[in-house]
Amino acid sequence: MFIAGNLINAVAAILDWCLSILNWLIIIRALLSWVNPDPYNPIVQLLYKTTEPVLEPLRRIAPLYSVGLDISPIFALLLIWFLKLFLIRSLFGLAAKLL
Repeated sequence: MFIAGNLINAVAAILDWCLSILNWLIIIRALLSWVNPDPYNPIVQLLYKTTEPVLEPLRRIAPLYSVGLDISPIFALLLIWFLKLFLIRSLFGLAAKLL
């Protein structure tokens, strides 16, 4: 069973790493929105393309017009935090029991 434990451990580590990167990308996007970046910049386009699939569904839940401020990055960061605390820790715990 140690092979399954190692597999789950590896999946949890990769998921943790991906969620950390997504966390930083959302923070960078929120900070860039304050300075109105050039939308044709390839780095800005990459940033928008990677974060928009996460932020767009959250905008439907908390529309922009209700507060006058886009609070979807805050919800996304809370969701990532929850996933890291619950899902990643659960996977690491499951992997430890299988090892």
